This record gives sequence, structure tokens and C-alpha cells, in this order.
Amino acid sequence: MTGPLHQRIRADIEARIRSGEWPPGHRVPFETELMADYGCARMTVSKAMAALVDAGLIVRRKRAGTFVARPRVHAPVLNIPDIQSEIVARGETYAFRLLSRTLRQPDRDSPEEVALAAGGKLLALDGVHDADGRPFALERRLVSLKAVPEIAEADFAQTPPGAWLLEHVAWTEAESRISAVNADPDDARLLALDEGAACLVVDRRTWREGQHVTRVRQIFPGEAYDLVARFGPGA
Repeated sequence: MTGPLHQRIRADIEARIRSGEWPPGHRVPFETELMADYGCARMTVSKAMAALVDAGLIVRRKRAGTFVARPRVHAPVLNIPDIQSEIVARGETYAFRLLSRTLRQPDRDSPEEVALAAGGKLLALDGVHDADGRPFALERRLVSLKAVPEIAEADFAQTPPGAWLLEHVAWTEAESRISAVNADPDDARLLALDEGAACLVVDRRTWREGQHVTRVRQIFPGEAYDLVARFGPGA
């Protein structure tokens, strides 16, 4: 390839990524290694790496190094995505780790929990969705046992809570709120991120014929997820 050296470095790395030679999660050589390989200055390598970051092909992790980025899940804003199906469709191995499972009364100081419980109890479920053995999303979910009493006996070893609900409960209304946060120490540990790393948060509630079903907060590393909305002209 002719042209500036930083473009050739970028093209060489991009070719390795797109061919599968360097799969998602593969550690990219340190800048000092690339400087030696290409016989160039750090500025030249840094320019190539910055272009790869901007293209979403690599991610830099503080104190850990630079790695090939995992493909993002593109979720339509108006749909409820099934994380398991999205990960499997990308050819990655999916797993769900249930961290805690608690049957409890709603917090009386939380109007949202009281409304969700509707006079009954709540099933609180915390877990982590993994893609190819790496944390993909942290999930904290509350389910109304009054709306879905059978979930109290559900086994989530094979089917995660979200997928179980999609299969068993015909929701009729949903509300999603999307925000950006910096990972606190606990979330960073569970997601294998640096404390303060950028994350995307989806808070979602669903109803069935006006009855509250579930409330869930899903926290994704910023590099792993985005939301897509496509619009057309009004009638």
C-alpha cells in the first residue's frame, strides 16, 4: 500500500481484524512493538491507533493494553432485544451467570417497587450475560410475582430471566430509558472494566394489559452496545 506510513499500519491491523486472524478480545501489540516492527516514531503509530479506535475496531483499556473490539449489538430502540439471541447470532458462545436470587417484599420507600409488586412480593434477580467467556452486560431485575407467579419456580440455568419472560409473558406495553454512566467499583468489577469506564444503561419496564410485569436495569460496556432508531416521514 502506498501513502503515509500511519495509513499502512492502520490497513495492516484492520486486515488482520477483518480476516479473523485477530479475533475479538485479541491483544494488539503495544505501541513500542509496532514502532520496532515498522521502524517509525510513536506519533506515527499513535495516529494509526487513534484511527482504529474511531472506527470501532479496537478499544484501549487503562493499564491493560489495546484489544480488538467485539462487534456491537445493534438494538432497535422500540424493541425489547433478546441478549442471548443477539450474542448467538454473532457466532459467540453465550452464558448467563445468576449472581443472586431473592424473594422479598417491595421497598416501601420506593413508589416504583410498590407499584410493581401490586400488593404481592418481588423476585429480585442479579446476573451477568457473558459472550465468549467475557462479561457482556450486567442485569438487575425485579419481577412481580402477582403478575408472573410461575417465575418463582423457574430454573435459569438454561434460559436467562429476560428470555424466559419473553417466552412466557405476552407483554403489551414497554418503556425504556437510556442513559450513560461511569462504572462504579462494584459494576466495574462484575463487568471486568476499569472503575469509571463509560457504560450504557437501559432501564426498562413492561406491562401486560396494564399490570406491571418487570423492571430491569441492564448495564453494558460502552464499546459493546448501541441503539438504533430508523424513522420515515409522517403520514
